[in-house]
Amino acid sequence: MTSPQHHDIVVIGAGIAGATIAHELLERGQTVCIVDSAPQPASACSSHAYAIAHPHVGRGAPRLLRLTRIAFLMAEARWGKVWNQHGIFQPTKKDKVFKLKEVSDYLKTLELGEDVAQALDANQAAQICGIQQSGIWLPRGASLNISSATSEALKPHPKLTCCWSTPVSRLEKLGASWQLFDHQDAPIMTAGKVIIAAALETKSLAASMGVRLPLRPVRGQLSIFSVAANTVWIEKLPKTALSGDGYCLPTQRMPDGSYRWIVGSSFDEGEADLQDWASSDDFNREQAKGLLNYVEGDTSHLQKVGSFVGVRCVAGDRLPIIGALTQRPGIFLATALGSRGVLWSALAAKLITAQVLEDDFALLTRLGFAADLVAALAPARFFAGALAAAPALGALASNSKPILPSVPRAK
Repeated sequence: MTSPQHHDIVVIGAGIAGATIAHELLERGQTVCIVDSAPQPASACSSHAYAIAHPHVGRGAPRLLRLTRIAFLMAEARWGKVWNQHGIFQPTKKDKVFKLKEVSDYLKTLELGEDVAQALDANQAAQICGIQQSGIWLPRGASLNISSATSEALKPHPKLTCCWSTPVSRLEKLGASWQLFDHQDAPIMTAGKVIIAAALETKSLAASMGVRLPLRPVRGQLSIFSVAANTVWIEKLPKTALSGDGYCLPTQRMPDGSYRWIVGSSFDEGEADLQDWASSDDFNREQAKGLLNYVEGDTSHLQKVGSFVGVRCVAGDRLPIIGALTQRPGIFLATALGSRGVLWSALAAKLITAQVLEDDFALLTRLGFAADLVAALAPARFFAGALAAAPALGALASNSKPILPSVPRAK
């Protein structure tokens, strides 16, 4: 009987996280095997073509502020070829009073230059963003076709092996290596080190090694609307992307004079249904009114022409899980990226590569990581009473915004 092939490093999952980590390892001269149950990369949530990326600038959650700043710069540098920089505007929440100087001073305390974040009053926002609301302008905010970015990261490379249509059901320690098994419990391969970047499937793979992870699915539906040229909505549509309770991309004028407008997204925690829901489109129409502060808008003018449904994976405390699974030496995790997959995957590539290659911690420090940030992401935070020691973490840090919808969730 032929022994299963051995690889030094195996990455399970060919979505944006697994692809970015594999690419980083290849850039560092490593030989990598990537394994996925689908016949091609970016088959699940990473097939998303309309993701947005910007650093978190909200109050509170100091770790999230620091982490997303680092991650944003990494993402911006990594995906220059497919990085669509158009700026993102965050309108002031309706229950908040906007004070220009106070917000400007706050942004300075975050050490964010005006090239990253600016406070705008309603008149300034109308000129720059086409929306008569106060808020924060993020000129370097961008959108990204995650599918294209994933495929770019996994383009042919002499040190890259891709095993498609290869589902992994469990892992087992075998001497100094790990053995991967399929659903018939037949061995697939062995590996010196295994990086699991398989979104929600990470939960069952960890369980096969006796490790319980608090992962949950969150379904999101993005709606693609057509807005006719003769409606009042045309005057309200923004020039840029907006992010708040929901988000939208810049509108696109079509040859017939109508506009294509992508708005999202519904937020259904605990749901994993990939079917298109009409109720989610209705939810997104209401999100659109809220983003534009257009309470009287007739949502029947937002005619659906398409949609995207994805199931995100989140952890109990809403931060990603990135790092070595110390209880199982040789296993590394990159999961629970929520709605910040563009940012967290770029960060995961640097952090996990440094850990896999056992780089000096000084390298991580140069990249902006401090020990407390590495610990905040580490799988170990869920074990040995780590959550009990930091009960406020979940309340302060969300990687899937909003944690709960502002109105009853779409069904």
